[in-house]
Amino acid sequence: MTAIRIEGLRKFYGPVHALDGLNLTVEPGTVFGFLGPNGAGKTTTLRILTGLTHATEGQAWVIGTEITTNRREVARRIGYLPEEPAFYPWLTPREFLDHIGRVFGLSASERAVRVKELLDLLGLAEVAKRRIAGFSRGMRQRLGLAQALVNRPEVLFLDEPVSALDPAGRKEVLELIETLRGQHTVFMSSHILADVERVCDTIGIIGRGRLVTQAPRETLLAQYAIPALEVEADRGFEMQINAWAEALRGRSWVQSVSIKGLTARAIVNDVETAKQELLASAMQAGLVLTRFEILRPSLEDVFLRLMGKEGQTP
Repeated sequence: MTAIRIEGLRKFYGPVHALDGLNLTVEPGTVFGFLGPNGAGKTTTLRILTGLTHATEGQAWVIGTEITTNRREVARRIGYLPEEPAFYPWLTPREFLDHIGRVFGLSASERAVRVKELLDLLGLAEVAKRRIAGFSRGMRQRLGLAQALVNRPEVLFLDEPVSALDPAGRKEVLELIETLRGQHTVFMSSHILADVERVCDTIGIIGRGRLVTQAPRETLLAQYAIPALEVEADRGFEMQINAWAEALRGRSWVQSVSIKGLTARAIVNDVETAKQELLASAMQAGLVLTRFEILRPSLEDVFLRLMGKEGQTP
């Protein structure tokens, strides 16, 4: 049984097609990254999957349950962190999480244990008795993630879970998400591509309300990323590296060459040929190289390439 299945999902807001025939599957126990430009339909998809809004057409199943037929059952088994979580500002984190535990039917003893676990886990123990009204956006996001985990959800939906956190906080939350792999299914929407690349096993990219591609992370990187090599010349070789880079532009295995100071980057069609030819041609040009590097393709490369094909900008 798939954790999430979407078939022909459409959502119209008047003349605007927020979703236009979206098809998607997510396997149990995976961390799934959901990417797309602003307005592509990411948040609309999350709102439909969590039962917060209705689709105009199509169907969606979460943990084998069709959302429109049994929304309450789905809600009991999922957790959701919206991009901007809302709270009762007069409560403390401890009181708020205890309230969420009551909503899910946890006993008083279960709530006490679970609330303490989550306060410790999300770094909120020291502010557990402070009013939420005075919290920064980063602290609110931590608390939002804590409330999404109260019921030990089978599927956890996260909309921009680390966007408001500082680098240290982002690192902690991403490490937490990594620990959930295998125990929970995580459906994570984010515009921070490096974070998605770090924690997600499988990635889906949406554009104009439709799925552009979906594949395991390494498959995407291998299939769509453009191979690149970078070299750096020793000081005093500015003229030679510029002449050398210009000569490379006529080679059949080179797509493009860019140069900045003493560093040249070549986008290539064939890495093996490029490795041999670049070094040989550099020696012939009398260049002294201090660095030669095959650049690892990134998810950003894949995303920009696919969105360019779709005629969209991130």
